[in-house]
Amino acid sequence: MKKKAFTLVELLVVIAIIGMLVGLLLPAVQQAREAARQMQCSNNLKQLGLASLNYESQVKSFPSAGWMGGWAGDADRGFGKHQPGGWTFSLLPFLEQNALFQSTSNNNRSTPAKAEITRANQTPLSVFNCPSRRTPKLYEATNSPTKNCNSATELAKGDYASNFGETDAVNTSGCPGSYADADSNKGFTIQNYNGVMLSTSEITLGEIRDGTSNTYLVGEKFRRPEVYETSCCCDDSGVFCGADPDNSRGTKLAPMQDRNGYNARQQFGSPHAGALGFVFCDGSVQRISYSIDLEAHQHLGNRADGEVVSYQ
Repeated sequence: MKKKAFTLVELLVVIAIIGMLVGLLLPAVQQAREAARQMQCSNNLKQLGLASLNYESQVKSFPSAGWMGGWAGDADRGFGKHQPGGWTFSLLPFLEQNALFQSTSNNNRSTPAKAEITRANQTPLSVFNCPSRRTPKLYEATNSPTKNCNSATELAKGDYASNFGETDAVNTSGCPGSYADADSNKGFTIQNYNGVMLSTSEITLGEIRDGTSNTYLVGEKFRRPEVYETSCCCDDSGVFCGADPDNSRGTKLAPMQDRNGYNARQQFGSPHAGALGFVFCDGSVQRISYSIDLEAHQHLGNRADGEVVSYQ
């Protein structure tokens, strides 16, 4: 008996139904993927928070944000205010990256190993990148740190910034101008900013008087999507550079979701919808709504203003 074949009309109906089902399924798949990326981003923040607490346990203070953007990390300078590189560099030994940290050493405190420091700055690590924004690779850099390493047009970049406090500008005026100045304790100025990881700072747990669960440590930073792959203000240097808006930001301005065409400013933000991630000084990771009251956001950036706020 001859089997009856599908008619053209029946085939078109089946194809149309399949197309409708795929159209309904695709948004769900995209949402699941974004949820996984957001979870990975939160995990990155968790690792950075735990590394910071392990650092504090050993060094007895939180990492410094470094000297200024023109400097990069140098293992021979140790930890604390004498380390020119940023908080990201100081955390490397506590992120199972001690080999990368030590690769910048030539066992000479006063003369940097420029080539080795440059190579370290060209080593991307996934823990410093939000997977919803960009992958760990080299990106264009138009503000390469050159004071203790060689100029480079491409560097590894990061998507997280330390909390500089209730401010909209990173202050590097109190930084040494050279290794010699630092060794003779010249150029260090006490910062009056009220965050946790500042330029040349050595903030202890005891100084976070508002409580570690009520003070930001590190959060996602705002970026413009059209320049994710290129160099732009506040994202034009490397992940291991000193105190700079690339790696340190304040809470004076409200956090916001990444958006095209918006003038890059020194504020926190992320590519995620609805909320961005922060790790607090107790190591907990929280999702903070973009609609958080600005005053509450500012209080969370201040380590000791006596104001304990709700951010849920």
